[in-house]
Amino acid sequence: MTAQLDDQLTTTNGGAMTRLGFLLDSDSCIGCHACTIACKSEHDVPLGVNRTWVKYIETGKFPDASRHFSVMRCNQCEDAPCMTICPTNALFRADNGVVDFQDDNCIGCKSCMNACPYDALFINPETNTAQKCNFCNHRVEMNLEPSCVVVCPTEAIKVVDFDDPDNANTKLIGRLDVAVRSPEQNTEPKVYYKGADQASLDPTRTKIKPDGMIWADTTANHRLTPELDSHGHGDPGIVARTAYTTAHKTTWDRMVSGYLVTKAIAGGIMMMAALMIVLGHADEQAAVGVVPPIVAGIMLALTGGLLVGDLKQPKRFYYLLTKSNFDSWLVKGAYVLSAFAALSAVWFLLGAADAGDALKIVAIPTAILGAATAGYTAFLFGQCEGRDLWQTPLLLPMLLARAVIAGASAYAILDVFMDIPSHRAVWWALLGGVLAIAFLSWVELQSHGSRHVEMAIHDMTKGAQKEWFQLGIILGVLLPATAMIIVLTNGDASSTNTGIAAFAGVLALIGMFLSETAFVRAGQSVPLS
Repeated sequence: MTAQLDDQLTTTNGGAMTRLGFLLDSDSCIGCHACTIACKSEHDVPLGVNRTWVKYIETGKFPDASRHFSVMRCNQCEDAPCMTICPTNALFRADNGVVDFQDDNCIGCKSCMNACPYDALFINPETNTAQKCNFCNHRVEMNLEPSCVVVCPTEAIKVVDFDDPDNANTKLIGRLDVAVRSPEQNTEPKVYYKGADQASLDPTRTKIKPDGMIWADTTANHRLTPELDSHGHGDPGIVARTAYTTAHKTTWDRMVSGYLVTKAIAGGIMMMAALMIVLGHADEQAAVGVVPPIVAGIMLALTGGLLVGDLKQPKRFYYLLTKSNFDSWLVKGAYVLSAFAALSAVWFLLGAADAGDALKIVAIPTAILGAATAGYTAFLFGQCEGRDLWQTPLLLPMLLARAVIAGASAYAILDVFMDIPSHRAVWWALLGGVLAIAFLSWVELQSHGSRHVEMAIHDMTKGAQKEWFQLGIILGVLLPATAMIIVLTNGDASSTNTGIAAFAGVLALIGMFLSETAFVRAGQSVPLS
């Protein structure tokens, strides 16, 4: 190791390593993939996943066409959203500023993958834990260069010490016209690109042409965007063609949308039970004191099952409580669910004892925790900074409205099997929740956010999720609203009206699941690398 390299990797502050990053010279990169292979060899990275890879894009048209290369990897962000959302501190910042990971702490929740705006994390299929480029920290700590730097034949990958003003590469960044990926995310990335075509750094501006001419297998996880046709239809934002890249799988899917529905039912039915107490029905032992907490308990158990079942390391689920990162809304949500479950259990015991006066005391706190149970996911999704669709401020009111729908639907279904007091209050709650969702959805679809948001909305309404979304609107909004208007117009609690209301509740819950699935998938449909 030369003295020059030793100076590059350390600072004058007692020789202690500080904030490290990369300068990637796309002008010098020849697309040889030596860095990718060296990285795989150094870290035993399995086939199908990569800590670093080279992306090829092509601009222009024959004969004036060009190919550009860009190295893709973790950006070692100063404000790293993956660290914030990680519930077990499996992702942490090393003393030299590198965002590193600890396999033994990872529960495989995949939240970091949606938090990262750079698509840098992946689940290692052999360890079932999240991994990424960690700057070859085991080498850096020994004053050795990262393996990709060693093997690059054109020295296109350079280590930068941002806390050393005398570092040659730090000076280069100050002098040259350099760029970073997704600067609008404000993560303060420490990977800079020299000479990179902007379309190479912005994956929304490139596409894989559906002609089979890509140097990799084209899968459903690759973005196949049609070109503009003779009528100008297509995406005018596409300015380049992707010639080589890697595919990245959808991280969260139906188990996540399923748990959104189950906890909406749990929180919603207790909110409705609290409403019954406010309306003077605290003495209704079955319909208010006993059955609602039983339903909530079953739904919370299903919620926990779905949450644990979606982990890649389900046996480590208890790390949420023993290795907690209290900045993560996964951890906060676990405590909210636990508190709500405990208070629901207290409600059940009071109901079983027919203690109506005591139920009046716990009604409001339980309703608040029920709303928190349904709504905390808005803040969890908000920490997924790589998914702009999920950043909408309308998500919290939508989740709360869905909780009202879920609770009213549960009561409407129970009304078939037992006597429910204030059935019209239940019917009005169901109709009101459905109308609120219709209005909030309309507002969301009219909004013009970032290009990521517009692409995700397009995927949800006109793309791959169109059927899920449309069925969700028909089954979850239009049909229940029509049914409840009919029921409320008739007015009486006849068996026919009760049956129609119960059917509307079933449709509303099915539509909720379909809509949530479309929303969860569409948010992940926009490419990040």
